[in-house]
Amino acid sequence: MGNLPTMQWARDLLRTVFALAVAVPATGYYAAKVWFLAARSPNDPRVESLVRRWASVCLKAAGVRLEVEGADLVDPSRSYVVVSNHLSGMDIMAHFAALPVPIRFLAKTELFRIPVFGRAMRSIGIVEVDRGAGRSIHEHINTTAKAAVDRGLSLIIYPEGTRPRDGVMRPFKKGAFTIATSMQLPVVPTAIRGSRRVWRPGSLMIKSGTIEVTVMAPIETVGLGPPDVDGLRKRVNTMVIGAVNTG
Repeated sequence: MGNLPTMQWARDLLRTVFALAVAVPATGYYAAKVWFLAARSPNDPRVESLVRRWASVCLKAAGVRLEVEGADLVDPSRSYVVVSNHLSGMDIMAHFAALPVPIRFLAKTELFRIPVFGRAMRSIGIVEVDRGAGRSIHEHINTTAKAAVDRGLSLIIYPEGTRPRDGVMRPFKKGAFTIATSMQLPVVPTAIRGSRRVWRPGSLMIKSGTIEVTVMAPIETVGLGPPDVDGLRKRVNTMVIGAVNTG
C-alpha cells in the first residue's frame, strides 16, 4: 500500500511524456497544414476538420475521454459567442472537439510568436490579445472578432479572464456579453468539468481522466444593448455555476 503514491506518480509521468511526445509534433504538423490551406483559402472546409482532428489527437494522447451533452442545441449554420468556465489548458481542445460549430478563441500575443503555430493561428482568425496595448486592445478585439464572425465563425470566450489556481469559479467579466450584444449574436453558455484533474494550472503533470462539456440552449441577444449587458452576464454566470455544480 505504501508504494501506491509512487506508482501513481510513475503512471502520471509516463502519461505526461507520452502526451507531450504526441502533442508537440502533432501541433507542428497540423499547424503547418492549416497555415498552408488557410493562406490559399481562409474558408477552406478542410481547415476546420484539421483543427478538430488536432484537438482530438491531443486529448486522446492525454488519455482523455470526452463526454458532451447538449451539442444538438446549437445550429451549425449560425455564429455564436460561446462562454464557459475555465479550468485548464485542456479546455480549448475539449471545446474544439465538442462543439459542432467552428470556433475561434482569444489568445495572448506571446502565442503568436511561436514559429508556424503563431502563423497558423493568425491565418485562421484567432483573436490576438496584447495585454500591454492599453485601451486600443478593445478596438482590436472587436475588429478581429467581427472579421471572424463575418466568415461564419463563432467565438469562444472564457469570461473569468484566467484559470483559477484553486479551481473556484470567478465572476464573469462583461467583455464577452458586450461583444455578443453589439453584434447581436446568440450566447451559448457551456460548462466544463474534469479538465482541472487532467491538467492542473501550474502543473507539468498530465493525468488521464474524463472531461465533460455541457452545452446549454443559446440565448438570443437581438434587441439587447448596453443596458442589458450586466443582466445577461449575471444570467449566464448563474447558468454555468448551476451546470458545474450539478454535473
